[in-house]
Order: sequence, then C-alpha cells, then structure tokens
Amino acid sequence: GERPPEDNQSFQYDHEAFGKEDSKTFDQLTPDESKERLGKIVDRIDNDGDGFVTTEELKTWIKRVQKRYIFDNVAKVWKDYDRDKDDKISWEEYKQATYGYYLGNPAEFHDSSDHHTFKKMLPRDERRFKAADLSGDLTATREEFTAFLHPEEFEHMKEIVVLETLEDIDKNGDGFVDQDEYIADMFSHEENGPEPDWVLSEREQFNEFRDLNKDGKLDKDEIRHWILPQDYDHAQAEARHLVYESDKNKDEKLTKEEILENWNMFVGSQATNYGEDLTKNHDEL
Repeated sequence: GERPPEDNQSFQYDHEAFGKEDSKTFDQLTPDESKERLGKIVDRIDNDGDGFVTTEELKTWIKRVQKRYIFDNVAKVWKDYDRDKDDKISWEEYKQATYGYYLGNPAEFHDSSDHHTFKKMLPRDERRFKAADLSGDLTATREEFTAFLHPEEFEHMKEIVVLETLEDIDKNGDGFVDQDEYIADMFSHEENGPEPDWVLSEREQFNEFRDLNKDGKLDKDEIRHWILPQDYDHAQAEARHLVYESDKNKDEKLTKEEILENWNMFVGSQATNYGEDLTKNHDEL
C-alpha cells in the first residue's frame, strides 16, 4: 500500500501543544525503545489476551489504525472549513473555503490554467459532496465529510471513485478508457522513443485482465473491477504478509518474541502507522 502523505509539521506541533513528555519523534527512538513500545502495541493487538497474535487480530487492528489515521486527518482540516463553528460543514462553507478566491475574482484568472482546473473541480467536488451527504441536507457531519475527503474507504462512495477515475483517464471524453489512455495514465511517451518492457507488459495486462469483454476499451464495470477488486482486502493482505514473514515456528500465529525479532518489518508497516504509533500514548491508540 502507498504510504499516505503525512504533514509532519502539524504532527510535531500537536505533540508540543500537549506537552507530552514522551513526544520523541520516531527517528529519535533507539531500537530498544522502539521494541519496548512495539511490545506494548502488541499487547493491544492481541485482543483475546492469549499471548498470540493471529492474522484475524492483526487485520482488525490494521483496519482500526487506517480508520483512525483518516479521522485524525479530517480533524486536522476541520476548522479550516467549519467557518461558523456549528460542527457541520455546509457545501457553501466548503465552496467558499476552497474556491472563494476564484469566485470573488473571476476576471483575474479567467485566462489562466487555474481557471480550467477550477471549472473542472468545482462541479466535481459538488457531485462528490452530494454523494457523501447521505441525509441530503447539503451539510456534512464528521462522518459525511470523512466520506467526502476519503471516498475510497466508504461503500456508498465507490461509484463516485469509479466515475472520477474514468473521467481522469478518459482523455478523448468518449466515456471509455482505451488502451492508449490506460498506458498514458502511467507512462508519458518520449517523442517516438521505444516503449520499455514494463509498458508492453501493462498492455498485455490491459488485454488479458482489464478488458473483460474484449472490446478494446474499459467501461465503468471493468474500471470498477480493476480499481476496487471484490476479493482484495488490503488489511487482510498486509496481516497475512506480516504473519508469514515473522512466523518462525510456522504455527500460523505470532508470539510477542516473533514480532519483536522482526520488529523492523512491523515498524515499516501499517500495523504501527509506519512507526508513527510508537511515539503515541496508549490512550491515543
């Protein structure tokens, strides 16, 4: 999985604002401190307290970390949008906060590339906002705003994710993604240069696995299948991988010792929010 971009400035600030005595950043921890803190997290992951961490327990934990990361993320930007402090964000508030400058100065940027972006983004944001707004009152609660900012995490936002992907890649606007558009999304051509091998194998991928009805282009169903595969559970895959790589005696579950012996891998994984969680207090996890 991709590591979500983290803006460390505000993270640091959060720690200092609360004056935590143990607000060391992750790179300041010694290996021993890291292991000790990882050990404490392991006790939390071992939900039934039987001394073993199973794939299922790890999966549940990773999902929780992911959700918490997203909610923290939304909490950080919330006050930028909730102008009237009523703990809801209306479409008007969002629109003003995001596009207010352009809406207020239409003449200034009419010819600029900003104008083009703005004309595309505003209706798209509005469509996404409305999809996230389950109550239909054009005002987002925390949960609805989270769905707006992180649509890929919410079942009812899947169609919007598919639609936006299609629109982004479909350069000729015919409502489909053809093979060249699919490739152009990953690779920009040099003038008449040869295509690298990996691009050729992506073309084969397109023909073999992406274009299910073999008509040479991807429709919405095929795009959905590609970007939101039904049977792929990211947390499950990550949990399996961690267990497989750390399970010394091959009993398909992990002891704390096995985890600590492979601590580097856990610290680089989503299970610890890429090490970030080692710097937090218990009550924050």
